[in-house]
Amino acid sequence: MLGIRVDGVFDGERYSGGGAVVLVEGGCVTSVLAGGAEPPAGCETVAYDGATLVPGLVDVHVHLCCDSGPAALDRIPDCSADEMVAVIEKSLADQLAAGVTAVRDLGDRSWAVVEWRAGGDRSGFPAVVASGPPITVPQGHCWNMGGAVSGPDELRRAVRERAERGADLVKVMASGGVNTPGTDPAAVQFGAEELRLVVDEARAVGLPVIAHAHSLNSIKYALAAGVDGIEHCSFLGPDGLDVDPSVVEDLVSSRTTVCPTLGARPGAVPPPAVLELMRRTGLDVETRGRLYADLYQAGVHLVSGSDAGINPGKYHGVLPESVIAMVAGGIPSTAALASATSHAAIACRLPRKGRILPGYDADLVVVPGNPLDDITALRSPAAVYLMGTRVS
Repeated sequence: MLGIRVDGVFDGERYSGGGAVVLVEGGCVTSVLAGGAEPPAGCETVAYDGATLVPGLVDVHVHLCCDSGPAALDRIPDCSADEMVAVIEKSLADQLAAGVTAVRDLGDRSWAVVEWRAGGDRSGFPAVVASGPPITVPQGHCWNMGGAVSGPDELRRAVRERAERGADLVKVMASGGVNTPGTDPAAVQFGAEELRLVVDEARAVGLPVIAHAHSLNSIKYALAAGVDGIEHCSFLGPDGLDVDPSVVEDLVSSRTTVCPTLGARPGAVPPPAVLELMRRTGLDVETRGRLYADLYQAGVHLVSGSDAGINPGKYHGVLPESVIAMVAGGIPSTAALASATSHAAIACRLPRKGRILPGYDADLVVVPGNPLDDITALRSPAAVYLMGTRVS
């Protein structure tokens, strides 16, 4: 048995100060002893003075096939199978070093992440939830990952293939994207009826559906179809930001999860396509931060994801910056941290992750001070535990 002594614990929902010892055995949290309570005799205890223990972070939006280099999305078709495995494992190692102990991969190339997960020993790596290639239109956003389809029959086959290959969910590109030349994030790729077909087919095989949706209309269509989550949710109209209050109300009433994909390496210069979108729409970093703070205040259910891997600013392990950006935009620190722990774990269907409670996996991160007072403490983990074993 291991005891981890800290000044405070954020359990995934709330903070408790006054000192605590978290007991770990067999990869699980067995007890949380508050105040001056002493661990059982024979328990090995390690103390982190002036620190807080938080659950391992959960990034709901990553691309493990992308190496965080320039034009990473464009280059993935050039990798051999062995090179792709190396990229995936390096991506996961970088995530773990930053305190990210579970990820949801929302777009690989030709099933690389799904096959990696099924192909061998995954101990020592973060937990992985995988979608396989995103469903898109011919020459649509991320078409080079191998998920382009056309027409109802191909849409049905695409969903069934994901179930047959062991994917955990279906990712569909409801709008265009910023990083694929020739696509427009303010435009629609699939209509409401097509998205409803995807959702119905996915429900029949027990898979949730997550929609990439930047444009206002794509958000409307995704909600009408009944998707489980929306990535980006940028409310883009032809002339810039176009927040429709009725759509916000639908997001709230449906409890659809929204992942803003905020956060980037401090000082990083966005890729040219992103800079052009910001110029054209006025949707800069500060405006996006305020948008999601307004959605939070309205009651929209937010979870944290980073879009890690797609460029140098979105490096693997950047999730702390996503949480920091939420707080900078006006979201309370407790809610922001919950969005990357307990709420993210629920969104990923990982019922033993995201909390520090008896029976949960001992995925734990030690951070200096109290992150609810200074959320930037997430940038500097003092220790990372995966299933009760210290890995960083």
